[in-house]
Amino acid sequence: MSLAIFDLDNTLLSIDSDHAWGEFLLEQGAVDPEAYKEANDRFLADYEAGTLDIHAFLEVALKPLTEHSPEQLAAWHQQFMASKIEPHILPKGEELVARHRSRGDTLLIVTATNRFITGPIAERLGVDELIAVEPERLGERYTGRVSGTPSYREGKVKRLEAWLADRDLTLDDSWCYSDSHNDLPLLERVDHPVAVDPDPTLRKEAERRGWKIISLRD
Repeated sequence: MSLAIFDLDNTLLSIDSDHAWGEFLLEQGAVDPEAYKEANDRFLADYEAGTLDIHAFLEVALKPLTEHSPEQLAAWHQQFMASKIEPHILPKGEELVARHRSRGDTLLIVTATNRFITGPIAERLGVDELIAVEPERLGERYTGRVSGTPSYREGKVKRLEAWLADRDLTLDDSWCYSDSHNDLPLLERVDHPVAVDPDPTLRKEAERRGWKIISLRD
């Protein structure tokens, strides 16, 4: 049995779900319309450039979770799934997940987006295992802090290693699919790295290393 690791944003989805959640909050009037939009767009640009300060980003991104009740957040997320996520689930991405499932592979999404946003998306995609940024909670309320290591760049590898150790699994004959050069540390660890509709930096690196390059958007 192999492990099939999937990035989520711009890999199985045609959008960045973290940025889309920020846009959704703006539409709901749940955040400051000018300051939050500027920060949301700036952090996305930083991520794409590989210069994101993950802790500065999470300080802004997790704050809205502290300002609303669990019931309100759950209701918003249902709307978010219907309006922002469902139209951007890539059918070829679902087919790819299904192929690995039919082979008996263990399916795992590893994402730098937080679990509040991505937990229901992973469930929708039929992927039981998820490594994501873990927003800290006290009881039912979010604190705005992060629990443990953020699953971003080298943090994805650290979190994956802990996940494997807990389950007595290895990366033998493992696969990893991602669009982003930010995932190079993760892609380097598996036997079968696959660049999916890669950004220019990842495409160049994949070509140099002879990695497989595919598109789920054709």
